[in-house]
Amino acid sequence: MSATSPSSVPVVTVAPPSLLSRTIKGLKTFARKSPLSFFWGVIALIIVLVALFAPFIAPKDPLAANFRLMGKPPNELAWFGTDQIGRDTLSRVIHGSQTSLLVAFMAVLLGTTLGCLWGLASGYFGGRFDIFSQRIIEFLQSFPDLILAMAIAMALGAGTGTVIVAIAITRIPFGGRVIRSVVLSLKEMAYVEAARSLGASNKRLMFRHILPQCIAPYLILATTHLGVAIIIEAALGFLGVGIPPPTPTWGNMLSDSLNAGLVPPWWLVLFPGAAITLTVLAFNLLGDGIRDMLDPRLRGAVGAR
Repeated sequence: MSATSPSSVPVVTVAPPSLLSRTIKGLKTFARKSPLSFFWGVIALIIVLVALFAPFIAPKDPLAANFRLMGKPPNELAWFGTDQIGRDTLSRVIHGSQTSLLVAFMAVLLGTTLGCLWGLASGYFGGRFDIFSQRIIEFLQSFPDLILAMAIAMALGAGTGTVIVAIAITRIPFGGRVIRSVVLSLKEMAYVEAARSLGASNKRLMFRHILPQCIAPYLILATTHLGVAIIIEAALGFLGVGIPPPTPTWGNMLSDSLNAGLVPPWWLVLFPGAAITLTVLAFNLLGDGIRDMLDPRLRGAVGAR
């Protein structure tokens, strides 16, 4: 009886699961453990799709005035009614979602990313740099978000880029403080000390060993701050220091409703206000679900809420 040589034994290789299969599995787990957040995540996805395909979904030109239909309530020709110069409210709400979400996404991405990098450097280096950084963050947080954003927007002038920068600056302190607290605990971990003892540079320690562990809190911050950014953008537009007309935004539409008379027509207030409320609620509840899924301390309590 001859022994089987090692070279004749077949080697079975198991392919790792694809990104698509892992994504589907993660979505199923999320839907099972947090069905309410998953539902509002679907609503948020629908709102994002409406914003992306606004030019194809909107029934009319949002800037086209029809003087025969000025100030008309909802009817078969205009499902959401028209404003004081005959522009279709439904089309303006749909196109307003594109502008409002673009500003919110860009502002949160910029502000949270800068805050994350700031918190990473502050927590890692510590010392005088950390003390000086925290004083700046405390100074920024001493102002209400809307007041600070309004002051920056008024100083820089009207425009989409100005509004994005103004809102982004209000998001920096939150990202900086949260990520700093995470880095303070991570830099004392054994694997970081081992990498440091092997001669790893500060840059490698920060971006290779510590920063990847900050992805979960970064995603939580970004998701939960989207709703706040949408409210700030709408408030700036309502106060007249946001994106200038005739670009349709939800805040501009609410501001324009005040020009329709002493008592604004209900449809000019209801539909933009409902769009803001639904979007903020969807992203806030989605952020709560993501926080519960990614935070190990809350993972066991997700399904019990």
